[in-house]
Amino acid sequence: MKKILFQNATLYKEDKWIEDPIVKIEDGKINSIESNSASLASSVDQVFVYPNHVKIVPGFIDIHIHGVENGDVMDGTVTSLELMKRALPKEGTTSFLATTITQTTEKKHKALSQVKNVMTNSLSFGAEILGVHLEGPFLCAKRAGAQPKEYIKTPSIDMFYEFYQTAGNQIKLVTLAPEEEMGIDLVRELKKLGIIPAIGHSDANYEQTREAVIAGVTHATHVCNGMTGIHHRDIGILGGVLLHAEIIAELIVDGIHVSPEMVKLIYKNKGAKGIILITDSMRAKGLVDGEYDLGGQTVTVKDKRATLKDGTLAGSIVKMNEAVKNMIAFSGCTFEEAIQMATLNPAKQLRLHDRKGSLSVGKDCDLVVLDDDFEVVQTFVKGKVVYESSLKEGRNHEYH
Repeated sequence: MKKILFQNATLYKEDKWIEDPIVKIEDGKINSIESNSASLASSVDQVFVYPNHVKIVPGFIDIHIHGVENGDVMDGTVTSLELMKRALPKEGTTSFLATTITQTTEKKHKALSQVKNVMTNSLSFGAEILGVHLEGPFLCAKRAGAQPKEYIKTPSIDMFYEFYQTAGNQIKLVTLAPEEEMGIDLVRELKKLGIIPAIGHSDANYEQTREAVIAGVTHATHVCNGMTGIHHRDIGILGGVLLHAEIIAELIVDGIHVSPEMVKLIYKNKGAKGIILITDSMRAKGLVDGEYDLGGQTVTVKDKRATLKDGTLAGSIVKMNEAVKNMIAFSGCTFEEAIQMATLNPAKQLRLHDRKGSLSVGKDCDLVVLDDDFEVVQTFVKGKVVYESSLKEGRNHEYH
């Protein structure tokens, strides 16, 4: 049992704010959260004092991320996955789904096998891998985007089960094009397994989208990107996302993939409960402009934009703390709503909200300390500090 006092800080506890909180941690979980008082403070084990006021929020959960700081899930190595685990807390991400890209079947199996190995055997402490987001190969070539078209496959229940076995049954979410042959059958099979079927990289019209929702689709991958838009005689996938409350919308809020005005329109239609903030980031995140690899393709990063040779957008380099900040600026949502989109909503979608997504008694003590500019000061995973910002004017902190 450990008691930590956070001074000059306000903690967001789902439905209320707590000033100068004292958090009691037991076995990596929150045992209690109390406001500071003389009687409680006299028995704390550790004190964090912040010279500038900070906010403490739940750790961010990124359910769609390929890479960061030169590590990528598709490298198929323990080294790259461990690198991602260490790097992500810098942006406040405390857990994530390791996301694949369309590639050869052999490379796909290699990547999935290594995710299983790290989830089972990792000794390093950092962001927690919650499972796999299988993006590809069951996509529509017309809407491939940065997914290599030559490796796209027709949806196959048998092939999915091969991937599922290799991943140690840790696939939690599958992006697919349900209008393709056998697509609806795969949606139904995923639903039976308790895996989230997501519509994405799809050329479905509205009727096909509606059929997919009836079959079990409850998720839309990076909304607006890699899907049919709205036409007044066929509202397509995007219209279906806005019309059907059953569909939770992933959103890349970097100001590049989706315009600020569209972000606001989606927020007005879906509300705070219907959106999940993601990064869809690649290995170039956290590095300088230049050329990088994504699924065997060369990606050029310049001025925060990542593109293939033909100009196609190829993932993002946005950080989760930046996405939260942008969401507020673009949509006019509240601070609390933006935090919900990066924490509680993904936890609920993954059915992990009994232990993730908010700072409540009994849940993992995953928390992020943010300054007024949404910069990450500290990140805790299961009660342990896994990241602290370098000492900068106005952001330094001292420990007693």
